[in-house]
Amino acid sequence: MKVRLPKHREFLIKFEDGYPLEKQAWAELNQIVKDYSVDGKSVYSETFIEDNEDKVKALQEKYEFTYEIIEKN
Repeated sequence: MKVRLPKHREFLIKFEDGYPLEKQAWAELNQIVKDYSVDGKSVYSETFIEDNEDKVKALQEKYEFTYEIIEKN
């Protein structure tokens, strides 16, 4: 039996050590996930990255973190 599992992509977000607004930024980032799930969608949806990257970029400008998109198997 063969099973083909889709690749999963996710955001890898990094803050500078001791960044004073990190807690506030994480709260806003987690809100993106909560808002997305209200529509019955999941972070495991194939389009999660595309649907939310603009929102993450807007928070990146506000909170000065870095992020990359990584693929998980």
